[in-house]
Amino acid sequence: SLGADGFGFSDTRQAARRYFKNDTHSIVAKTLQLLAAKGEVEEGALEKAIEKYRLLDVNAGTTGGAGGDA
Repeated sequence: SLGADGFGFSDTRQAARRYFKNDTHSIVAKTLQLLAAKGEVEEGALEKAIEKYRLLDVNAGTTGGAGGDA
């Protein structure tokens, strides 16, 4: 358990990492958000990433496969 029991998704590390936004795609999205604020990426880049990687779906996470006590 990652301290996420009771949220309904703690059965996988991928879902927990997506929920807490510390998976790979969520970090990329945050970077795009910061770059957009500076005008350094095209308009809509963040929205495209959110849609492409299904960032609003905790069960769509792919970072952090099961294994060991990590």
